[in-house]
Amino acid sequence: MKSKRRSASILFVNGRNDVLLVLRDDIQNIPYPNRWCIPGGHAEENETFEECIIREMREEMELDVRDFETYSIVEREDVVVTFFWKKVDFQIADMCLHEGQELRWFSEQDIVDMDDDAIAFHFKPLILSFMRSQA
Repeated sequence: MKSKRRSASILFVNGRNDVLLVLRDDIQNIPYPNRWCIPGGHAEENETFEECIIREMREEMELDVRDFETYSIVEREDVVVTFFWKKVDFQIADMCLHEGQELRWFSEQDIVDMDDDAIAFHFKPLILSFMRSQA
């Protein structure tokens, strides 16, 4: 039996309760190109979920992420995703994005108003649930 892929993502939430999403690259050979997504990525072999999110944020945004908390673990048919969260107030203009096209803060209403397929990996319900838990 093939083991499931493992991923880690992090929900960054600011003082206004907005979440930070990244617009995925517009490359047709990746899943969900040109859609908004929670920052994160796949775990390497023998890497913990915590190590994965620290590495991914360093690689993708040059962030040294520590002191984050686990929000949820979601198991799907082919993958297990651990979602972390952290309260931050990043200034997007000061960030260095190495993967993806753009970073943007979204309010709960922004997420509600988005088409379901505008957010990669069908994460819209999870994002809304998280935001409502923070209110």
